[in-house]
Amino acid sequence: QVLLVESGGGLVQGGGSLRLSCVASGGTFSSYGMGWFRQAPGREREFVAGISPTGASDTGDFVKGRFTISRDNDKNTTYLQMTMMNPEDTAVYYCAARRFSTFRVFTSPVQYDYWGQGTQVTVST
Repeated sequence: QVLLVESGGGLVQGGGSLRLSCVASGGTFSSYGMGWFRQAPGREREFVAGISPTGASDTGDFVKGRFTISRDNDKNTTYLQMTMMNPEDTAVYYCAARRFSTFRVFTSPVQYDYWGQGTQVTVST
């Protein structure tokens, strides 16, 4: 069983930045594909960013150029650096892990096996 714990959420002004962290325990972190998703009230969970075990990454169209995903296998941690934030980025952000990943980045929630509890991010105007 893999346990994922997110941190770093909070309140930020529009135009500001936040960095989310997700620490994994259990399993072999370096072999997992990792992803960040978000869900706002009344909306479906949507892909924000993903990174493969080999370091290949992808981001959702609405965050390209603003958000960056990275991972540190020595620390069993994946990060989501968010910049130029706007109120539409307000949501609960979830970290996810996928077993049996290689070089591909997975973008659908159903493709992930483990989930964190989520961290609230609120962007004010």
